[in-house]
Amino acid sequence: MKYKKMDYLLFISVIIICIFGIIMIYSASSIWAEFKYQDAFKYVKQQGLFFIIGIFVMLFASKIHLDFLKKKANLILGFCFLLLVLVLIPGIGSIRNGSRSWFGIGGLGIQPSEFAKLGLIIFTAKYLAHNKRNMSDVKKGAIPIFLVIGIFFLLIMLEPDFGTAMVMALTLIALIFISGLPFSFFIKLGILGLGGIVALIIAAPYRMARIVSFLNPWSDPLGSGYQIIQSLYAIGPGGLLGQGFLNSRQKHFYLPEPQTDFIFSIISEEFGFLGVLIVCGFFFFIFYRMVRIALRSSDLFCKYLAFGLAFGILIQASLNLAVVVGLIPVTGVTLPFFSYGGSSLLMSMISVGLVLNVSRK
Repeated sequence: MKYKKMDYLLFISVIIICIFGIIMIYSASSIWAEFKYQDAFKYVKQQGLFFIIGIFVMLFASKIHLDFLKKKANLILGFCFLLLVLVLIPGIGSIRNGSRSWFGIGGLGIQPSEFAKLGLIIFTAKYLAHNKRNMSDVKKGAIPIFLVIGIFFLLIMLEPDFGTAMVMALTLIALIFISGLPFSFFIKLGILGLGGIVALIIAAPYRMARIVSFLNPWSDPLGSGYQIIQSLYAIGPGGLLGQGFLNSRQKHFYLPEPQTDFIFSIISEEFGFLGVLIVCGFFFFIFYRMVRIALRSSDLFCKYLAFGLAFGILIQASLNLAVVVGLIPVTGVTLPFFSYGGSSLLMSMISVGLVLNVSRK
């Protein structure tokens, strides 16, 4: 097969957005890091290390033979399954923010659910490519793959990590949607999924508290509604051009851990509506380039793989932004390329690397 140069516009866009993310992690975390660790650059140094590793991993992913990845898709999925099982075992998995979803390695944490999202996209792309003719038949095409997705969804919910589980499910449903399944199936699936979400919310009191705080955050301003209220207090004063870099007020111990899920609030406060447009513009441009690559691919596995990875980044970013501005309840979903977290950054950069690989064909 003849190879050509990769999509450098996509590559450069991701590098720029990652560097901007590291700069904003410094702005959002420096006060807290100085107070807690006596090192204002604590989070920046760790994220910077993962960024450097991510560049090499992204370039490696852009060179790997995708046929090899396709052949090993089952093995990759099995390894991800093993990690999700191991992290649930006390003594092996670490608990953070009430969720047993991490492997603690020194001062760093590895989140296996991030690897599982990528593994499932690779496996689903292979499945859809091999079962193209069967996808019009719900029993032969849809049921087997949804059973696999359901098992992984259940394992992630046992941690519990509702946000990651939702990103994974929505990404794979979007990928399967373009495979040719009857639309009526997705209507039934949507009704069933809505019922399942209601059951999950009722089963866990903290999720119900998040729903209540979403509907009326000021009903519990110092409890379940505190985070979203502080997020809105950050976004509100941003105006057109913002308060200026490093001039956020909410990062001064008002907004909890602003360098993670709510980093977009700090961006909005410091750079205003212009900053919001720039961030959203970058995400839409990255999604556009990834979809463009997917549409131009003649190989079914590569096409589905690129679509799945594009959907994954867009859906995760959309859910994070919707939470930050109060459109949906708090889910704990990070903002790709921006939020502090090595696992999330590495998986996002690997995803882009694989799409760059597809662009070379």
